[in-house]
Formats: sequence, structure tokens, C-alpha cells
Amino acid sequence: MGQPAEKQRRATYADVAAVPPNKVAELVRGTLHVFPRPAPRHANAEGALQGELFGPFHRGRGGPGGWWILPEPELHFPDPAAPGEIDALVPDLAGWRRERMPDLPETDYFSLAPDWICEILSPSTEGIDRTEKMPVYAREGVRYAWLVDPIARTLEVYLLGRDRSWGPAVVHRDAARVRVEPFDAIELDLSVLWAT
Repeated sequence: MGQPAEKQRRATYADVAAVPPNKVAELVRGTLHVFPRPAPRHANAEGALQGELFGPFHRGRGGPGGWWILPEPELHFPDPAAPGEIDALVPDLAGWRRERMPDLPETDYFSLAPDWICEILSPSTEGIDRTEKMPVYAREGVRYAWLVDPIARTLEVYLLGRDRSWGPAVVHRDAARVRVEPFDAIELDLSVLWAT
């Protein structure tokens, strides 16, 4: 008779804190995920999108303002499967309406779920972004989620339903010029997101 399989230890936030600073660490349902810093196409898409949104929405220049648009914030949510433990997620970009969060927290993390998140997909992160993080964002009531794929040159837009599940994706491609919730006050030229 074989030996019983050893039960894998649930990771905790202490495991996240022990990851070297040149890596990105996330904790989802007791599993630690560690990734290298973003590759150039990923970093380009993230920076370009932040640049497009920051002026009109964070600062109110050429747009309505009223948002905090932040790169790679660390989000802490209670893990419902393990009382006292957390999920620690790091979306590539996140936004909070200032009416919900008038001031930035004093902590190193955010416990208030964003109104919008954006994940820049890469071969090493896409599976976790889609199958592990998206359900957590839905559970926590994030209303809008964007998935940007700089290789396929797509923007997938998701809206959270009343039942806390994501509606079908609306997909925009290549050099489309789009107005997309919650930032439909401006036209976004997707070509700026793709390294050319």
C-alpha cells in the first residue's frame, strides 16, 4: 500500500512577505504565486494604459476626474475558506471612485475593493488571472474588469452582474478606438497599448 499523499501547507501572508523584492507575489486561496517582474510588452501596455487614464480620471485633465488610478496596488481580502487568513492580490492597475475612497489609506495595502481592475495578461500569469483572481474580484464586488493581452492585441471588458458573476466579455482588438466603461468619458486608442 502506498504512502498517503502529504497535505500541502496553506501559504500565509508571511510567505508573501518573504518573497524577494524583484518578484511579484500573490496569495490566492492559500496558494502562493510568485512571478518575475513584467516583461517589456507587459510593462509597455500597463504604462501606456495608466498614462491614458491618469490625466482625465485621476487628475481631471481632459476628463471628469473623480478616480484614484494606481499601478500594482496590493489588495487584502478575507479568505472565506480560512478564517483569519487573507487573499493578497496585485492587479496591474486598479481604480477607486473617490466618492467611495476619498483618501488613500495609511497602510501598505488596500482592504477596500477597487471599482475597476486591469490585468495585463502574459503567458506566465494568464491562467491565474483568469481562473483564480477573477473569481476573487467578483466575490469582492469589483464592478469592472479589463484583461489586456499585448501579444494578441486585445482588450476584454467584463461587467459584474447582480449575482456577483462576470457577464460575457466584450472584446476589442488591434487599433480600435473605443469608449469603455467605466472610462467611457474619453475615447481610448488601443494602438497605444501595443509595442510597435
